[in-house]
Amino acid sequence: MQTLKSLITSLSLAVFLAFSLPGTALANESGTESGDDAAIIFDLLLLRPAGLIATVVGSAFFVVALPFSLPTGSVEKTFNSLVASPAVYTFYRTMGDEI
Repeated sequence: MQTLKSLITSLSLAVFLAFSLPGTALANESGTESGDDAAIIFDLLLLRPAGLIATVVGSAFFVVALPFSLPTGSVEKTFNSLVASPAVYTFYRTMGDEI
């Protein structure tokens, strides 16, 4: 039990220190550099999963909207905005690329 407590304490301290170290001295005018470690971690942990969820939800909305977009001839536009754009954002962007 003591080993688990010390492990959790050590990991918590390591995470706290990793995120509290100042990195602004190496940043450019916009505050981040393309492809830096923080941008890659942020992209990996937050943006990619959000993009995947947007792709799946957009696919479901596309199927629901299909009966309405078929008669108007806007299937391609609907597909591009609901499915293709989130998929490109999720799967074809380089890691840590500008948002």
